[in-house]
Amino acid sequence: MKKYLTIAYMILTGVIMPSCKKEFLDKKPNKALLVPTTLEDFQALLDYAEVMNATVGLSNVAADDLYRTDANLSSLEATERNSYLWNADIFEGASSKDWSTPYQAIFQANVVLDGIRNIARNPGNQQDWDRIKGSALFFRGFELYHLSQLFAVPYDVNTASSVLGIPIRLSSDVNIIAGRGTLQQTYDRVLQDLTDAATLLPDKSSAANRPNKAAAYGYLSRVYLTMGAYDKAVQYATSYLGISNVLIDYNTLTASTARPLPNGNTNANAEVLFVVMLNGYTFVSSTTTFVNPALYAQYSDNDLRKTCFFASRSNGNYTFKGSYLASATSFGGPATDEMYLTRAECYARQGKLTEAMQDLNTVISKRWKKTAVFPAFTAADQKDALNKILTERRKELINRGVRWIDLRRLNRDPVYAISLQRSYNSTSFILQPNSNRYTFPIPNDEIMSSGIEQNNR
Repeated sequence: MKKYLTIAYMILTGVIMPSCKKEFLDKKPNKALLVPTTLEDFQALLDYAEVMNATVGLSNVAADDLYRTDANLSSLEATERNSYLWNADIFEGASSKDWSTPYQAIFQANVVLDGIRNIARNPGNQQDWDRIKGSALFFRGFELYHLSQLFAVPYDVNTASSVLGIPIRLSSDVNIIAGRGTLQQTYDRVLQDLTDAATLLPDKSSAANRPNKAAAYGYLSRVYLTMGAYDKAVQYATSYLGISNVLIDYNTLTASTARPLPNGNTNANAEVLFVVMLNGYTFVSSTTTFVNPALYAQYSDNDLRKTCFFASRSNGNYTFKGSYLASATSFGGPATDEMYLTRAECYARQGKLTEAMQDLNTVISKRWKKTAVFPAFTAADQKDALNKILTERRKELINRGVRWIDLRRLNRDPVYAISLQRSYNSTSFILQPNSNRYTFPIPNDEIMSSGIEQNNR
């Protein structure tokens, strides 16, 4: 396996990356030694988790779950500080790993999809062949989705066919320049890739970094929720839960430890069937980034998330310690708790209040102190149900990149649209609902190299 990981590394670091410099392209390497040709080669490329399982992370910086004081904010690099303050110019001319890393993964996936056409599928290899093709499709679809949540406008079915999407690269040929197309085309490709992947992948994976059917269902549910297609979101959340519906009983955790949640990277976390790592930033991992006090105050003392998610710091502040990866790295993939909460929200929107409260109670009861009576949720009406579900969704899915996605989609409804406000050096910064600043600018190096249109900030 080491040999094939070396091949993956060589490709990632410049042998056939889209960002190759001309002088390198002029050289004539022995492609037989460098270009993958076998199923084992392709699997090695897909197993390069540092790229394939990583995706955008600035969504956690821009959302409203965490905050920094003025003194601590000034120490951040410009990209993080600009994201936190929703400034017009986020990158100040610099490149961004939130753009380049997902597109590197897409390139790797396309290398596999182009190459696997040259290998005949037969009874002897069909299981591996299907898994590898399905994995490549999955990686491309899930990365395009995450990119669209940062670099494309929020989805609206009434305008999606007339507003810009993101570049969809379907070939490993670096000479092909992809335009932005429409947002509808972006979502159509995401849904197609994930749907096709689900037909090829096994239900679960032996390694947490390898895609599976549950992960595809989880992302399909998330995408359809983002689109407001609640019937489809319910369908795929239910399909996920049909494969695994196990929730962690937080009473079994040791809340006093530095990282109480089991490690999803090692298949130790029962709620994680596929690992997604949000790109790391100092803002998220630092002990001087604190939990929004208004959010922290919403947790009951009998809610074990209050001690499993947060560590007490000086001056009454708290930091987040509840990553499903048992580290400072933020987990960003679908998990069992999210599927229950997605289904609960969709049931509520469909008027199925009993089913909605049942799913909500299934999750939160596993987070409640066993020595205290769990106050089961009930709903007086649809509005009451949605308010309770959305509140618990935010409390449960903190620091997973989901809050930014939820803000964008909920802003479409005046009932749930909110303005975010921050201050820095006595200056107030406000992010209004449906502001253009919910869409990040595309890094300048991409604009210059491809000529695609910049987002309006």
